Amino acid sequence: MPIYEYACDPCKIIYRTKHGINDPRPDTCRECKGELRKLMAAPSLNTKRFTSPTQEKYSKISISDEIAMEKDLQKVYKTIWVPPEVKHSPWDDDH
Repeated sequence: MPIYEYACDPCKIIYRTKHGINDPRPDTCRECKGELRKLMAAPSLNTKRFTSPTQEKYSKISISDEIAMEKDLQKVYKTIWVPPEVKHSPWDDDH
């Protein structure tokens, strides 16, 4: 299932969600109740045999530039998973 991203520009929040193409999408921001706009995402094409799109994206810049770029992005927009991303350890006994 693809990941969709929706942005609230006044709040500087990006909502990430997984849903089917015909399923309803988030309409309003949880913070300000404003309208969300859908972000365009590029498909992840692996043409140079990188292990991930992120590896390809940062392959041409230095590590210090990469860290600076990520810090700048994190200052601008906050990312929220809708519903919250499931995080668990496969070694937990509660499954």
